[in-house]
Amino acid sequence: MLELCHGAPAEKRAENEQAVYDFLDRHGIPFTRVDHPPVHTMEDCLAADAILNVEMCKNLFLCNSQKTSFYLLLLPGNKPFKTKVFSKMMGVSRLSFAPADKMEEYLHISPGAVSPMGLVFESARDVTLVMDIEVKKQTLFGCHPCVNTASIAFPMEDLLNKFLPAAGHEITFVSLPWDVE
Repeated sequence: MLELCHGAPAEKRAENEQAVYDFLDRHGIPFTRVDHPPVHTMEDCLAADAILNVEMCKNLFLCNSQKTSFYLLLLPGNKPFKTKVFSKMMGVSRLSFAPADKMEEYLHISPGAVSPMGLVFESARDVTLVMDIEVKKQTLFGCHPCVNTASIAFPMEDLLNKFLPAAGHEITFVSLPWDVE
């Protein structure tokens, strides 16, 4: 049974997960947490969502064909996504999902655990963070702490006004269409 916890676990975790908890604590960002079996789809996240009282968003790590420009896109979990539409919006041709080795290199994460929390490791500012305006409307922000065996939630205001400035990242807001035929 999944259990709501406040803050970091007492026992040490994987290095990247622990770094996220330490970063949040260091910057005065209180959070709730749920530990769970590995999740791989938005549907797998529903139980954690219910306990955290949050709707997890999709986190997509994308790159151009030369693998020189990287984008972390946050959009509602149930919103359809078309690479072509987002590419046009960003003025970049031929965006696609970034390979796993680039996720590890830039964000210290693996597929299935993509999260803006990985920006704590991305000091070069090579990743452009983009959020669909629908996500910004949420009171709470939920995501993985760089592993897909836990989920965390904290105020959206803290993501925008504490976490991102402390991580040294800015955010671009877009309004992706619901109808993407």
